[in-house]
Amino acid sequence: MFTDCGAQRRIKYETSNPTDFRIDGDGVIFAARTFDISPKQTKFFVYAQDEETQDLWQVTVKISGSFEVKEITFPPQRKHNGFLQRQKRDWVIPPINVPENSRGSFPQDLVRIRSDRDKNLSLRYSVTGPGADQPPIGVFIIHPVSGQLSVTKPLDREQIAIFHLRAHAVDVNGNQVENPIDIVINVIDMNDNRPEFLHQIWNGSISEGSKPGSYVMTLTAIDRDDAKQPNGMLRYQILSQTPDTPSSNMFTINNETGDIITLAAGLDREKVQRYTLIIQATDMEGNPTYGLSNTATAVISVTDVNDNPPEFTSMTFYGEVPENRVDIVVANLTVTDKDQPHTTAWNTVYRIVSGDATGRFAIRTEPNSNDGMVTVVKPIDFETNRMFVLTVAAENQVPLIKGIHHPPQSTATVSITIIDVNESPYFSPNPKLIRQEEGLMPGSVLVTFNAQDPDRYMQQTVRYSKLSDPANWLKIDPMIGQITTIAVLDRESMYVKNNMYNATFLATDSGIPPMSGTGTLQIYLLDINDNAPQVFPREVEICERPDPNAINITAVDADINPNAGPFIFELPFSPLDIKKNWTITRINGDHAQLSLKISSLDDGIYNIPIQITDSGNPSLSNTSYLRVKVCSCDMNGYCSGVAPIIGTGLGTGAIIAILLCIIILLTLVLMFVVWMKRRDKERQAKQLLIDPEDDVRDNILKYDEEGGGEEDQDYDLSQLQQPDTVEPDTIKPVGIRRMDERPIHAEPQYPIRSAAPHPGDIGDFINEGLKAADNDPTAPPYDSLLVFDYEGSGSTAGSLSSLNSSSSGGEQDYDYLNDWGPRFKKLADMYGGGDD
Repeated sequence: MFTDCGAQRRIKYETSNPTDFRIDGDGVIFAARTFDISPKQTKFFVYAQDEETQDLWQVTVKISGSFEVKEITFPPQRKHNGFLQRQKRDWVIPPINVPENSRGSFPQDLVRIRSDRDKNLSLRYSVTGPGADQPPIGVFIIHPVSGQLSVTKPLDREQIAIFHLRAHAVDVNGNQVENPIDIVINVIDMNDNRPEFLHQIWNGSISEGSKPGSYVMTLTAIDRDDAKQPNGMLRYQILSQTPDTPSSNMFTINNETGDIITLAAGLDREKVQRYTLIIQATDMEGNPTYGLSNTATAVISVTDVNDNPPEFTSMTFYGEVPENRVDIVVANLTVTDKDQPHTTAWNTVYRIVSGDATGRFAIRTEPNSNDGMVTVVKPIDFETNRMFVLTVAAENQVPLIKGIHHPPQSTATVSITIIDVNESPYFSPNPKLIRQEEGLMPGSVLVTFNAQDPDRYMQQTVRYSKLSDPANWLKIDPMIGQITTIAVLDRESMYVKNNMYNATFLATDSGIPPMSGTGTLQIYLLDINDNAPQVFPREVEICERPDPNAINITAVDADINPNAGPFIFELPFSPLDIKKNWTITRINGDHAQLSLKISSLDDGIYNIPIQITDSGNPSLSNTSYLRVKVCSCDMNGYCSGVAPIIGTGLGTGAIIAILLCIIILLTLVLMFVVWMKRRDKERQAKQLLIDPEDDVRDNILKYDEEGGGEEDQDYDLSQLQQPDTVEPDTIKPVGIRRMDERPIHAEPQYPIRSAAPHPGDIGDFINEGLKAADNDPTAPPYDSLLVFDYEGSGSTAGSLSSLNSSSSGGEQDYDYLNDWGPRFKKLADMYGGGDD
């Protein structure tokens, strides 16, 4: 430092040996290259010159070797009581400094180890420890005689910064002469490593609108050189910023820690969404001349905040909707928002400010487009409201940040027109309830059931029709809706439930297309006394000697109170034996007791007339019959007979039905008998006249085809030959025998037809042949049809022409073949009917 140059002067420094030494503006001297220092002192000059006055100052800088200790001597020892004893004083050996990455010749001498006793003895020197006899082995060696310690190769401080060795001195016999001494070798750091960033690309973010001084991110680089020396002391700086708007210095970095902070205001995501910074880390405390540097990229994203409210694209929106329609979009509201899409600062919420007091509309946000969908949620009647004018507002999901001068929301007007449509007529009230006594005669007017047309602004007429009338009791006037009876109203009808009868009517207007509505008329039928009571149960049992001889009975009445019970039970005066044998006693209003007046009565079924009167006004009376079975009872009072109670006689209809069933059954039996006889006759007619010499089967063979002529002759004709003429059964393989082949068995003796049989003898001949065939195990069934695809030739059965004449050659009458059925029609045509 040149302290007498004045603090206000601008000083420029230079060296007399710029090849080896350089000096910066702060007066710090650096080695410009790697070189060896000679044992002699080296000196050079540093000049300081005032840039304004050109005044010049000079100073001499002397540089010696990196170590001064040339020789290390073992501590002297003295004897005490005949033993060697170390001298009582400290013996500190300064460490040996060796620069790393040395380019000098190797081995390079470092220091000489010597003992005072080498004057009298021949000693041997050695060193031990890491770098000598331990890995890395052979870095340091010592001359065993001279004790010169040398290094054999360049050192790397980043691998091993300090070596700890021990020097030993022994005589020629290997006896220890001196106690070992410790030698420390420091590897002097050189700036041989560049800074390295932990990541090549660093990502950070900062909210838009952040104030200057806001923290963004931290970049970190490491340098393998000594961090306590300038070689490893890093400094950071920003080399460039892209883009450079709104300022080229939007960020700054702490040169020691690597913290990036904002330097200027004006971060706006809507203008710049991302900044890219090139960061440089330089060692030598950031010296640009001697320091090594490296770069990394910092990508800073500007995150969005809600600094832009949504704005409607139009001040007025229009829409229309048909009346009575719901869940339909009537208008689409569009907004613009400069904030980042699909964030809470961009998502828009719509609300209706005014114009919808009844809550008939709602606005939902379409998430992709951020549009507002105005939807009808309640039906709207055109006759009540023809137009709605809504005032709607749009705002974000989150409020605007403070300091924004825009209004927090935007408003617009939505004009919605209601379209008139043809609506269905409606009955009022629906259902309509009336009360009416049953028994009302046809043609009576019940009520006028009118429907109203909600379309007041359409000139339409309404027509009425009946839609549902289960009992077909009613009709409605198509013009005025007047309902009139066409049958008697009966409360006891099966279509009346709980005194209520329901009928449905249809009202249709004259619109295009026509619309219709339904209405239900409920008729509550009031009961009148129009049903006489009946005895219940209708059938009972009683012992011929009852004890007690009484039966409890009641009455059923289709009417209801007060036209039903209490009932009056009485026995009629005729026939006379009723009151003579029976008596009836009233138990209560609904029950009575029937009992025998005599001690016993013959077994049988008795119809007891009982007269029952209800409590209607006027009352109705009815005589109904109670069937009583009088039977013999066991000791428990139960009838011993098992026959059920049946009627004393059958009606005419039942008798006719029974007779018809008997006649039909007899007819079916007769038809079956006739069919069986005809079937037997046909089976007999199937039998042919057999010539035993020709060996003809007792059945007629039906052929479906006669063959295909000369071009259709590829058939196995052997299948049509009789088995005894083709090959013996013993040599024919098993499983290929035809079903119509005759097995080889002893043949039965068939009858021989006489030479000139009388036509009356034909039947006897056939019957005898039938008996012989029944006993023939080789004969196929008579009712089987053998079908052949090809007739063949050379049959041993001979020709049917043998039937044309007898052995005598006399004429015969074959007209009877016409009576044998359709199967013999061909024979009848061939042999009957005269000479032709």
